[in-house]
Amino acid sequence: MVKAFVCLLCAASACLAQKKILVTGLSSSAVAELQAAAPSAQVVGVTPQQALEQIGDAHAILGTITPEMVRAGKKLEWFQTYSAGVERYLLLSTPELRDSRITVTNCKIIQGPEIADHALALLLTLTRRLNKVIPTRASETWDPQSYDAVELNGKTALVVGVGGIGTQIAVRAAAFGMNVIGVDPKDIPYMPFLKKVVRPDRIDEVLPQADVVFISAPQTKASTGMIGPRQFDLMKKNSYFIAVSRGPIYDTPSLVRALDSKRLAGAGLDVTDPEPLPKGHPLWKFENVVITPHVATRSDRLQERRMEVLKENIRRFTAGEPLLHVVDKQLGY
Repeated sequence: MVKAFVCLLCAASACLAQKKILVTGLSSSAVAELQAAAPSAQVVGVTPQQALEQIGDAHAILGTITPEMVRAGKKLEWFQTYSAGVERYLLLSTPELRDSRITVTNCKIIQGPEIADHALALLLTLTRRLNKVIPTRASETWDPQSYDAVELNGKTALVVGVGGIGTQIAVRAAAFGMNVIGVDPKDIPYMPFLKKVVRPDRIDEVLPQADVVFISAPQTKASTGMIGPRQFDLMKKNSYFIAVSRGPIYDTPSLVRALDSKRLAGAGLDVTDPEPLPKGHPLWKFENVVITPHVATRSDRLQERRMEVLKENIRRFTAGEPLLHVVDKQLGY
């Protein structure tokens, strides 16, 4: 009798301790995979509308969150976004989250390889003049005499934001023989592919040295507009500008002026401000500007790596262990 009572008590305790985790934007098979990673939790796949209806007794939500969910989520302890950037939630649309007790985690680092590949692809398209050569295929024109190119070996790359993405860009740039300088507010440990790292307040000192400037910083209050008119004026004549993180980090009218004045040799943009870039915008008119529609994050390996982060964090959450990739909500990354 006592044994049966103890068993019932244990079952009741387990039920009370069960964590309810809402998952938005993933397939039913992915939700089942997450459930298998944390058998003691209740992992529920929901639409955004269903999430709002069920958030009241949920302990965590993966995917997306709104101000209404923050206010209704009385038991909410953890929010996991599928992206690396969190400005959408902390800076732009859901400021309530920033001052709440809810822990925020992101998917930083895992997007580094494909975004770094894309950044170098944008640069190489410009330096190898592929933006000029590839269109001639339509006219079946063979014209090697007018072809010229720029060698990366020995050039200097400035990587603004040496996080999970910027580090991968630095590795690739160094592999091309470039001297790499980083700009980051954190103390970056020694890395053989980085010549040096300076704080953001010293960016004006290193901009004139750069043959290419990569923008890979997260968008925060501090980084928004950090590449403005003065910074574009300081850039080396015939340098390249590559942006793959967030458009509001650089001042678009100043970039247009730098291109109009022939100060820059070209620009590769996966992110713009505004975004999507509207028809008729001045950036569309430049032959030496390569624009892609914010697709640098995509690859055949991304979802695999993302699922590993989600599964591990769900396991840690239900076990009461520290989570991976916790965001400093005040700093915004």
